[in-house]
Amino acid sequence: MADAPRARKLAKRIAQIVASALEHEVKDPRLARVTITDTKVTADLHDATVYYTVLGDKLDATPDMQGAAAALESAKGVLRSMVGAGTGVRFTPTLTFVADTVPEDAKNIEDLLARAAAADAEVARLANGAKPAGDPDPYRAPRDDEDDAEEDDDQSR
Repeated sequence: MADAPRARKLAKRIAQIVASALEHEVKDPRLARVTITDTKVTADLHDATVYYTVLGDKLDATPDMQGAAAALESAKGVLRSMVGAGTGVRFTPTLTFVADTVPEDAKNIEDLLARAAAADAEVARLANGAKPAGDPDPYRAPRDDEDDAEEDDDQSR
């Protein structure tokens, strides 16, 4: 059983090798905008999961996720050979490519934060001219019994 630091070190090296191979070695145009974001290696160093994102041609264009996934699957053997040559481990880990959902999750969180900020602004706008329904100061100090007795005397005179 390998230790966790060795697995992390191997994962980092695999990410570097795969990213470099996608940029320089693999000549598939569907992989031109693929970015390797993270790699996880199992404790026994036999399986590696490579996370990737795909950028669109333009900012508002949707990326070709299916094309990138198909291209990565077809290049899996070549990439595994390069990982084996570049790492020097006894058993070259199998590669599994998984689309990273971090950009979509970040966009969803930004949308939720924008909605919360709009709701806070609406509450602040409504509270600006509002008056309390009951006593304006419900936490004021209670009156002393001596003060009540003095007022009763003043009223009786």
